[in-house]
This record gives sequence, structure tokens and C-alpha cells, in this order.
Amino acid sequence: MLFTAIVTLFIPAYVGPTIFNHFGWIHLFSFLTIWTVPTAYIAIKKGNVKAHKRKMILLYFGALIIAGGFTLMPGRYLHNLLFG
Repeated sequence: MLFTAIVTLFIPAYVGPTIFNHFGWIHLFSFLTIWTVPTAYIAIKKGNVKAHKRKMILLYFGALIIAGGFTLMPGRYLHNLLFG
């Protein structure tokens, strides 16, 4: 997931408002992943299972469920592929 999040930063947003003519709202989930994965790894290395679990649940819902839902919005490629 970390590698994929880094790669998505090089993909411009074509739907909705953009920042710097490149980043869209969905890129926030890439930044969430880039922050969450290392901090969750550090937490488990320190033995803090509770913090690690919380971060992994945040990552799952934020990066997979919510961002995955955004890919189904009208005007996006996956929406057109499935419903168009």
C-alpha cells in the first residue's frame, strides 16, 4: 500500500478541483497512507499493539473503503467502466 500511495502522487487528478493543477481530494488518502504505514510499523516495533491496531483500522477505512468509494463517483473511470 505504501508503494501504491507513492505512485498515485504522480497521477494527476482529472475530476473536481485541483491544487497546483495536479493534486485532487483523493490524493489526501495517499498522504494518509504515507503517514499511517510508517507510524503503525513504529508502533508495533515498540510493542504498542493498541496504537498499531488503531492505525491499521484507520488505514483500512480511509484508504480502501472511503477512497474506493470515491472511485465510483460519476465522471471517474471506474464509474464509467461499471455503470456507463
